[in-house]
Amino acid sequence: MSDKLVLVRHGETEGNVAKILDTRVPGLALTERGVAQAKSFAANLAASPRRLFCSAALRARQTAGHIESVTGVSAEVIEGLYEVQVGELEGANSDAAHRMFQDAYHAWHLGELQVRLPGGETGQEVLDRYLPELERLRREFLPPGADRLGDILLVSHGAAMRLVARAIGGVEPPFTTNNHLDNTETIELLPRYRGPEFQGWECVRWGRYTPPFEYDAEPTADDPMG
Repeated sequence: MSDKLVLVRHGETEGNVAKILDTRVPGLALTERGVAQAKSFAANLAASPRRLFCSAALRARQTAGHIESVTGVSAEVIEGLYEVQVGELEGANSDAAHRMFQDAYHAWHLGELQVRLPGGETGQEVLDRYLPELERLRREFLPPGADRLGDILLVSHGAAMRLVARAIGGVEPPFTTNNHLDNTETIELLPRYRGPEFQGWECVRWGRYTPPFEYDAEPTADDPMG
């Protein structure tokens, strides 16, 4: 199989444990369990990545740092890949705040990308800052004929990752809204080419699932950002 862009959700934070909407950079640090998750993820890679990137959030930088310590591949920060910004809901962990976030987030997955979180982002604004960075990584590191040079790892955030995979990976709701990502689970995107022409991304893994993505999982009470 050709080399992939592997989006990795960061390790566990205290915000995840307390179900806090923690999106503002730098955000909360990893828990001890989150550190162990990051080290275990790195140790279980089939091969070291060719390049390693992360968002500017502390939890992503720490996760990438532990992957770096295991693999020896230096981590590089990309500024535009932080989590969905929830604005006035920042720091909240009430059921009402979670419902407000999920209502907007589900609307984005249904194509209503102009819905705005109060004081925060629209879905389109998330994609507008995130997708150009993925395109840059594809052009630089995953061009036609780049097979077996090594995957590109990007440590990022669950809600942003799921929205991106919905937008470009050919994965549809309700799968995208019902299937959360646990800490250090991945979404793996494969660039498809016809000759030298880029034909789009194919999602080849979503957490524990592989195509076809038809698993009708019920929404869980998991960390709302997962």
